[in-house]
Amino acid sequence: MATTHAAPGQLIDLFSSEGPESIALIRDEHFEVFRLGMKAGKTLPEHQLASLSTIQCLRGRIEIDAQGRKQSMPAGSMMYLESCEPRTIRALEDSSILVTMRVKRA
Repeated sequence: MATTHAAPGQLIDLFSSEGPESIALIRDEHFEVFRLGMKAGKTLPEHQLASLSTIQCLRGRIEIDAQGRKQSMPAGSMMYLESCEPRTIRALEDSSILVTMRVKRA
């Protein structure tokens, strides 16, 4: 079954406890927004995105290792990362993050 993404003008509940914890919320030809749930202790191994991105911690606390330093991000904080910047993300607490990235689709 295909994932339904938000339509222009549609309200999105970022804190919804219904449905999957990790989900693509918006996807179009220019950008993508997804919410990612992470249990305490879970790590996303080092990776890179081919475009600029923002990471917002909605709930909990995460640690981001990027640009040569580790930083703790509490709920309510946001970070901007350039394209191809390696990053590792680790959940220090049960957390929910919102990732926005620019994309180019054919």
